[in-house]
Amino acid sequence: MYKIYQIDAFTDKIFSGNPAAVCPLVEWPDNRLLQNIAMENNLAETAFYVKKGSDYEIRWFTPAVEVALCGHATLAAAYVLFHFENYTGEEITFRTRQSGLLKVRRDGEYLTLNFPSDTLKEVADADLFTDCFNIGPEEIYKGNTDYMLVFEHEDHIRNLQPDLRAISRLACRGIIATARGSKADFVSRFFAPQSGIDEDPVTGSSHTSLIPYWAGILGKNEMTALQLSRRGGFLRCRYLNDRVEISGKARLYMIGEIQTA
Repeated sequence: MYKIYQIDAFTDKIFSGNPAAVCPLVEWPDNRLLQNIAMENNLAETAFYVKKGSDYEIRWFTPAVEVALCGHATLAAAYVLFHFENYTGEEITFRTRQSGLLKVRRDGEYLTLNFPSDTLKEVADADLFTDCFNIGPEEIYKGNTDYMLVFEHEDHIRNLQPDLRAISRLACRGIIATARGSKADFVSRFFAPQSGIDEDPVTGSSHTSLIPYWAGILGKNEMTALQLSRRGGFLRCRYLNDRVEISGKARLYMIGEIQTA
């Protein structure tokens, strides 16, 4: 039997933001069990963590695969530790298998993720994306795991109609779509059918790509961001060269128990 929390991340009210499941563990079980739990939860991500000394090892699973980095589920895991699992410090260090050390600190009602910045390279072959959306991008970049498509207007992001089959054929985790914002510095959406997520409600990890790009375009290191999914989410962003800070609020939706036998 395992304890499970469901947290809405990057929001100040339930039924919005990005829902993540969080499972505290004493030790790591078989990978098949972790994947089956994530599949049963059927959320964009389920985070599992194990305490190791004063730090925590963390892993993230979509319903289909384990992923190298996830922002909203890390925020959710920190929220669980701070509010329900008796963590008394002001900063948590998470150890990951593929993304190094990640830190989360309390900033009043906000939790702030400290993640490594992504490195973007411009892509010249726009033909790869011809069938992916009903609107064409102005610029295309490739990061460590995702493509990032830059569009001319915020309305283009709102009105994007993805061809999920075409997107799923691309060799990447997913596609970030972004533009300048009207009520925030920039806006985005994220599509990852090849990772088992047609459209992610709010994607913390995509902002490791978005923040360096928009810091250069806008000429400032502190920004606000909106993810324009149906549920929506608000993020405060800060560019620190090789690192980025991504801040958001979170709310508890559910506490339960998982029966595995």
